[in-house]
Amino acid sequence: MSSVVLDVGGMTCASCAARVEKKLNKIDGVSASVNYATEQATVTYPETVRPEDLVAVVEATGYTATLPTPESEEPEPPRPDEAAAWRQRLAISAALSIPVVLLSMIPALQFDNWQWLTLTLASPVVVWGAWPFHRAAWVNLRHGAATMDTLISVGVSAAYLWSLWALFFTHAGMPGMTMSFDLLPSDTGDVHLYLEVAAAVTTFLTAGRYFEARAKRQSGAALRALLGMGAKDVAILRGSQEVRIPVGELSVGDQFVVRPGEKIATDGVVVSGSSAVDMSMLTGESVPVEKGPGDDVVGATVNVGGRLTVRATRVGADTQLAQMARLVNEAQSGKAEVQRLADRVSAVFVPVVIGLSLLTLAGWLLAGGPVSAAFTAAVAVLIIACPCALGLATPTALLVGTGRGAQLGILIKGPQMLESTRRVDTVVLDKTGTVTTGQMSVVATFADEATMRLFGAVESASEHPIARAIAAHAGEHGELPAVEEFVNHGGSGVSGVVDGHRVAAGRLGWLTETVAAPVPDDLRAAAEAAEAEGQTPVWFAADGAICGVVVVSDTVKDNAADAIADLRALGLTPVLLTGDNRRAAEAVARQVGIEVGPASVIAEVLPRDKVEAVRRLQRDGKVVAMVGDGVNDAAALAQSDLGLAMGTGTDAAIEASDLTLVTGDLRAVPDAIRLSRATLGTIKGNLFWAFAYNVAALPLAAFGLLNPLIAGAAMAFSSVFVVTNSLRLRRFTPSR
Repeated sequence: MSSVVLDVGGMTCASCAARVEKKLNKIDGVSASVNYATEQATVTYPETVRPEDLVAVVEATGYTATLPTPESEEPEPPRPDEAAAWRQRLAISAALSIPVVLLSMIPALQFDNWQWLTLTLASPVVVWGAWPFHRAAWVNLRHGAATMDTLISVGVSAAYLWSLWALFFTHAGMPGMTMSFDLLPSDTGDVHLYLEVAAAVTTFLTAGRYFEARAKRQSGAALRALLGMGAKDVAILRGSQEVRIPVGELSVGDQFVVRPGEKIATDGVVVSGSSAVDMSMLTGESVPVEKGPGDDVVGATVNVGGRLTVRATRVGADTQLAQMARLVNEAQSGKAEVQRLADRVSAVFVPVVIGLSLLTLAGWLLAGGPVSAAFTAAVAVLIIACPCALGLATPTALLVGTGRGAQLGILIKGPQMLESTRRVDTVVLDKTGTVTTGQMSVVATFADEATMRLFGAVESASEHPIARAIAAHAGEHGELPAVEEFVNHGGSGVSGVVDGHRVAAGRLGWLTETVAAPVPDDLRAAAEAAEAEGQTPVWFAADGAICGVVVVSDTVKDNAADAIADLRALGLTPVLLTGDNRRAAEAVARQVGIEVGPASVIAEVLPRDKVEAVRRLQRDGKVVAMVGDGVNDAAALAQSDLGLAMGTGTDAAIEASDLTLVTGDLRAVPDAIRLSRATLGTIKGNLFWAFAYNVAALPLAAFGLLNPLIAGAAMAFSSVFVVTNSLRLRRFTPSR
């Protein structure tokens, strides 16, 4: 199976999206999801189907479709500003409609033959101003379909054509004719003109489409900003010369220079130089991170300190920035379960409303009501029913929520994940690399400086993480002496000769066998106290005497305790999961505020058993979120109800997760859950008001209690309300 994202043009409402989706899904083996807000179709198709066939199906449905441009080709030109086109149409329509409405509503302004002036002013609005609605209705009619545009076109045309009939074939066209505006439709039996309805409704709906287009553009701004973050050119090294080239010409292995204030062109490794790098654009963290030789750097971040020379490791679509943009785009193109309900409603809504409008007309006439009142009620039903707000409720909130998440370093992989965040009650946290830094460091020394220099020297020849931590600590006070006759004793310890002293370091049991020397009581007490805290003591002997202990530990992240407190505030139960011994696990749990007990601290778990630990919690009725960063976490992330991968971790963990946190800050976990819940809450609020609006307004219109002019204004406002409510998510503030 292959997949492609098509850009679909010509869609004007959610019903259009539903039609395109239905046609694509009729192809054997094809699974398609069409998003009205992003104007994209995400299609999975078998080898028997070509992408060109998908484009042909969309075009046969009455819309346009284009395939994505290959990266090797010139980028496609930017789409025209849809909001600008609607703004021009709105300005002209409003200028012509205002005098029409005033003349029709205020009898004192109605001079002889005023009605013919209103016809002259209203005609361009109804024909040109409403042309996008008429054109869409005609295209859909040719394909045997009806959409929201059909309701608008029929309603506006009916009001205009009725007015033409009244002007030319009744006394409404006679000089001296007057007409007043009533909040409720008139039932006097007098012939009534509806030019002000045709013009004003067109203007209201055009205003709604303008604000809708502008809101869609604003809600997608985060993704466009993400894509625009990267550097445009780069200074690469050709021998000793710097040559500036476009970023697109950069290859893996090229070395390039990043000066203070410049953006790093692509993902790479620092070859020389040291500097602070501002990662805020990708992680949401404001504090720059120190980088030096051997450290990884990410494209689009800003060098704020010294000069760096970087070797490119990933370019183009493989960079972290490109992967982030792809994840955000996929999330915005997907659909939540609640959206599928709205789509099903939209697909049958238009025919039902047209039928209801005809029934309203027939019911009024059969009941003996005035023709004018019957017509007014039927037109009001057509205009008020248009469920554009229903189609916008989910995608606009999803656009804004995922876009805001991208700005904060929180990548929501798909809308279906939002439901999971609402149901989660337990958060399982992998210890190493998630709650802790994953790097060993010295937390206490029980030896003098001279002894530490010998200790650090013998450990500097080892590649073990504990040895590197001890050597780094000892080397802080000056260069370490060289070690000779170095021997690694298979995980028990190391030995060698330093400055003429025969030294050894390692486990106490091995060391006492090696040197056969007594253990000083004060050192034994210090080591036992460290072990009780879950820390690791490393013993040291020189010239046959045990003379020192260094305590090392995997340090807890500075923000871990705050993150755990935030999770508890959200009503979630944190659980610590680790392969370490129970004492070490419980010590970390106490440090970060996790309750110590067999249910909340799961220790001594082999990597393959992490999945079973998650399953056991699920069998106990828990809805589990898993937070991890390593390859050995990938299966557990996939098994959990909601997987959150720390972006500082491996690609396997990120691929298996539902949400990716670009930052290594654990406080991003509660932020991600809060943002997801806020997005889901906004979607449900939008859907409620869109449904409630139509349910409440349709009976009012059918019983003649709603003037078409008021109906048009209310319908336009409903769409504006939904997109405005969604835009509130842009103000989401993270706890960090």
